[in-house]
Amino acid sequence: MIDIRSGIRPDDLRPGIDRLWDLSAAKLRSLAASWGDADGAPVFTAGGRYRSQGWTEWTLGFRFGSELLQFDATGARPFLRAGRRGTLERLGPALTHAGVHDHGFNVVSTYGNLLRLAREGRFAAGPWECALYETALKVSGAVQARRWTRTADGGGFIHSFNGPHSLFADAMRTLRSLAIAHALGHVLCEEGDARVSLLGRLVAHAHATAAHAVFHGRGRDAWDERGRVAHESLFNPADGRYRCPGTQQGYSPFTTWTRGQAWVLLGFAEQLEFLATRGDRELAPLGGRARIESEWRAAACAAADHYIRHTPPDGVPYWDTGAPGLARLDDPGARPADPWTAVEPVDSSAAAIAAQGLLRLGRWLDVRRPPTAAAARDAGRFVAAGLRILKTLLAEPYLSTDPRHQGLLLHSVYHRPRGWDRIPRGRRIPCGESSLWGDYHLREAALYVGRWLDGGPRLVFWPPGSPPRARRP
Repeated sequence: MIDIRSGIRPDDLRPGIDRLWDLSAAKLRSLAASWGDADGAPVFTAGGRYRSQGWTEWTLGFRFGSELLQFDATGARPFLRAGRRGTLERLGPALTHAGVHDHGFNVVSTYGNLLRLAREGRFAAGPWECALYETALKVSGAVQARRWTRTADGGGFIHSFNGPHSLFADAMRTLRSLAIAHALGHVLCEEGDARVSLLGRLVAHAHATAAHAVFHGRGRDAWDERGRVAHESLFNPADGRYRCPGTQQGYSPFTTWTRGQAWVLLGFAEQLEFLATRGDRELAPLGGRARIESEWRAAACAAADHYIRHTPPDGVPYWDTGAPGLARLDDPGARPADPWTAVEPVDSSAAAIAAQGLLRLGRWLDVRRPPTAAAARDAGRFVAAGLRILKTLLAEPYLSTDPRHQGLLLHSVYHRPRGWDRIPRGRRIPCGESSLWGDYHLREAALYVGRWLDGGPRLVFWPPGSPPRARRP
C-alpha cells in the first residue's frame, strides 16, 4: 500500500521539479540531434538511446509535446519553436487518422498545448494561427468520434485499433479530443447531414468504460474486485453486447495491467474537471449532471483506491498486479518497489500517469459542494498518494541523471507479453530504460504541480479564455 502518512507537501517537491527541468532540457536536445524524420516516432529506449517500434505512431505527439511542456515550464523559446515546427510539419496525418484511438495522445499533446499556450498569452499567436490550431482540434475530435461501435444499451464506445469489438482502457484519455472539439463548438456530421454531439459520444464512451472496464465489487464475475481495471473489454460488434474482459499488454484479463488502470484514473479525473465547465442544459439530454458525475466519480475513486492498495509504499507499481513472479516475493506491497528485482519489472510510466490522476481527483473532491467528511478523507488520501509518487519519481533510481541516457524517467516498460522491452545483460527482466509517454507524463505532472506551487493558471487540457483579438499591422 502507498505510504500516505509521510506528510509530503507540494513545496517539498520544488527542488526535484527544478532539477527535472534542467535534466529534461538536455534530454530533449539529445533526442532532437539524433532523430531524423525518416526514423518515425521514438517509442522507448534500448541502452539509453531512443528507438522506434513499428505498430502505430501513437507516441509522436509526446516528442513535440514534451518540447512544448519544456517551454511552458521554463520559458525557453527554442523549445517552443521546435515543438511548434514539429507539430506543423509532422502531425498533419494524425489529424485525420481514422484507424487509431490515440488522438487524445498525439493531437492534444501538440495542437492542444499550442492552443492552450496561445490562449494563455504565453507567446504571440494571431487569430489565423489560433484558428489553425482550433480547426486541427475540431477535425481530430470528429475523426476520433467517428470510430464508433454501438452497444446494446443504446450507447457506444470509441473502438481501439484492434477493431470494432475492442474497448481499450487507455482510450479514456483520448476523450480529451472530443471534449476540446465540443468546447470549440464542433459537431460530427454523418449520413444525411445527421449531427452527432461530440459531448454525447464522450459521455457514452465514459459510461461504457465505467460499466465494463472498471470493476465495482458487485459480483459480476469471480474476480470482481472493486477498482480492478480490465485493459480491454470485448463486445459482439454485430449486436453490441458485452462479452468478456481481455488484455493486450497485461498478464491476463482477470488481473490489472497497471498502466491501463492509471489511464482510467487520470482520464476520469480530467473529465470530471471538464464536466464542471458544461452547463446543466447541455447535460440534461445525456442523463444530467448528477448521474454523469456520480458514475465518473465512482469509477475514478474505485481505480484510485485499488491503485493505492495494491502498489508498494513508494507509489511505483509492478507492471501488472497479477504478474506471476510476484508470488515469489515476500509481500511485495509492504516494501518499496525494486526496479532491479529478478522476478517482475516495475512500470514507472504507470506511476507518472497515476500521480497526476490522484492529484487531480483529490483536488477536485476538495472543492465539491456541499462538502462531506467522506469526500474530505478521499481528497486528502488521493493528494497524499499523488505527492508520494511524484517525490519518488523525481529522484534516483527513477529520474535519469546520466547525460548519455536520452530518457528522463527510468524503469518504464512497454509490452511485457510481446517481449519488446530491453533486458540488460546479466539480468532477467526489463529495467533501466525509458518510454516517450513516461517522460511526457512525468513532465506533465511536474508542470501541474509547478503551476500549483506558483499560483499560476490551473493546467487543464482545454483552451482557456477567448481567441486573441486581431492586431493592427
